[in-house]
Amino acid sequence: MVPAEMKHGEWMGLALDEARSALATHDVPIGAVVIGPDGDVLGSGRNQREALGDPTAHAEVVAIRQAADRLRELSIQGGGTADGWRLADCTLVVTLEPCAMCAGAVVLARIPRVVFGAWDEKAGAAGSVFDILRERRLNHWVEVYAGVREAECGALLREFFAGHRAQPNGS
Repeated sequence: MVPAEMKHGEWMGLALDEARSALATHDVPIGAVVIGPDGDVLGSGRNQREALGDPTAHAEVVAIRQAADRLRELSIQGGGTADGWRLADCTLVVTLEPCAMCAGAVVLARIPRVVFGAWDEKAGAAGSVFDILRERRLNHWVEVYAGVREAECGALLREFFAGHRAQPNGS
């Protein structure tokens, strides 16, 4: 079996694909995937705030919701009664350091590992501005793997915002 750390780059590629898909709706290109204990993708998401008009439609939240639905569905198919919201033994992979809302969702979903690409020096909550994922006063702590394919993740965001600023009305 290949150690999970060796798969982080590959999984980040899936998150980057999601991030690029966000460009079609003029959303900030951030993508996320939730990887199950067996290494399969349980959920994927991209920013959809513009597309849905929903301030909570961050890539991480979309992917977590999808993964929880999938786990609940698998449990029912197997005759179980799992609630689906506990994403124990899963890994969230996201192209940008999670914000406070998304870090809170990770803690509440009991996700044990987060892998991210670029740091968010303005709003990050996994070590740059805040460190919600490793806050000892909370009831769940998260392993954090930062900087996976960081240059690629950061470049995608920089290009998006450079193009965004170049437009006359900034939209």
